Amino acid sequence: MAEPGESAIMREDEGERQMQLKVRAYTEKDIPALVAIWNEVVEDGIAFPQEEDLTEAAGREFFAAQAYTAVAETETGKVVGLYILHPNNVGRCGHIANASYAVSGASRGLHVGEQLVQDCLRQGRSHGFRVLQFNAVVATNVHARHLYERLGFKQLGTIPGGFRMPDGHYEDICPYYHLL
Repeated sequence: MAEPGESAIMREDEGERQMQLKVRAYTEKDIPALVAIWNEVVEDGIAFPQEEDLTEAAGREFFAAQAYTAVAETETGKVVGLYILHPNNVGRCGHIANASYAVSGASRGLHVGEQLVQDCLRQGRSHGFRVLQFNAVVATNVHARHLYERLGFKQLGTIPGGFRMPDGHYEDICPYYHLL
């Protein structure tokens, strides 16, 4: 049974073994895994705008500064993904949240991201946000876009050339939102 603030997830799809995940608030002991997974996505250079890796000290500060940071862990306690949730703006727009998701390369394609997004929607509501907005989903990130659309996110438009890829060319970005 999941503790308050946790989501227990079991998933069995065609051709996949059953995987038990727990999505929960991060703890100090998770910092090395969070930093490693975050840096893996940054180094891939195709989803996050950041270009610099986090050190463990910077990661500790970064994850603590969020409204909520969650991890997805397997039944053996291995952290395979994370998300951060925070205000997208301040003051009169402070009720709009923003989030980022990261899944370890070895765990991609196993529906970890889906469980993270679903938990984030619940946490967003519980933290008093009214809208979850993604500012910069890269247009070629079709797996993320399909997931968001399947979960009820609406695309706001397209920003031409809004994301610089590692090889220097520019891809469009697609802002999305979901009412909470």
